[in-house]
Amino acid sequence: MFKIKKDDQIMVVSGREKGKTGKVIRVIPDKATVVVEKLNIVKRHQKPSAKYKHGGIIEKEAPISIANLMLICEKCKGPVRAGRKLLGDGNKVRYCKKCGEVFEK
Repeated sequence: MFKIKKDDQIMVVSGREKGKTGKVIRVIPDKATVVVEKLNIVKRHQKPSAKYKHGGIIEKEAPISIANLMLICEKCKGPVRAGRKLLGDGNKVRYCKKCGEVFEK
């Protein structure tokens, strides 16, 4: 189980994109990577297809390892570690280990 999910706000803590923030578009659990909106942009040569009518060189987001990312807590205003806890009603939620804020909406 990963502590980062789709639509989370994250910060890159190492690598080429260090210090940048963004929203998670997609999580790839098999490879332990995520795709972040407007981060880790790469250029790819694409043949014309139904999705890319003209083909050519396109720019798209490449996956980033989950190990290089941290969640951003809205209350702490910075990157934090996330923990899991069981609420009284039986639901498991993620929470900020700095301030205790629950990430689930």
